[in-house]
Amino acid sequence: MRVHDEAHALKQETVDQLEKELKVYEDTTSNQIAILIVQSLDGDVLEEYSLRVAEKWKLGKKEKDNGALLVISIDDHKMRIEVGQGLEGVLTDAQSSRIIRNEIAPEFRRGDYDAGVKAGVNGIIKAIAGEYKADGDTDGMSAETVILVIVMILVFLFIIGYAFYKELKSPSVGSSSSRKSRHSSFGSSSSSGWSSSSGSSGSSFSGGGGSFGGGGSSGSW
Repeated sequence: MRVHDEAHALKQETVDQLEKELKVYEDTTSNQIAILIVQSLDGDVLEEYSLRVAEKWKLGKKEKDNGALLVISIDDHKMRIEVGQGLEGVLTDAQSSRIIRNEIAPEFRRGDYDAGVKAGVNGIIKAIAGEYKADGDTDGMSAETVILVIVMILVFLFIIGYAFYKELKSPSVGSSSSRKSRHSSFGSSSSSGWSSSSGSSGSSFSGGGGSFGGGGSSGSW
């Protein structure tokens, strides 16, 4: 089962349709998409809950980790798209946010969970294929803003480079043969992933993957 509607929010025909579509999609691409709809999170944190479910279900093929999970909590009016590490390059956090905001949330506000879930799944599939574009989405930076940011970065780099060049050219104090070496190091930030031994919704769905690094996006309606 790829669709787990524990809240009974969807019509049976919608569940059957999604099951069929997601199976065909998986057989064609090997990407695995699952849906979990619960009545309430019972005080749990959505991001932690969805990550536990995705890892427990082992979404995605082994060594590909090409799975995605759509979690919806009816009473909390919250949802999240959890993205496996193998799909983070195409189903980005920004794309996931747009799908939630532009495809799912408007239908949910109208009380049409069937239309919202179907639109969300369609958006996820299109995003993975590089074909998703939200109509009227103006949240991204305009072309002028992007150009301005690039110019500012280039100017900043030029100033830093010029200052460094002048420092190298300036005579050194003391012995001319002695120079100090400067080493710049970039620290690596280690993100501590969510870990919890508490159980999530039970399921035998397992694709053999399960590596999720917190990629995706959350939203509400």
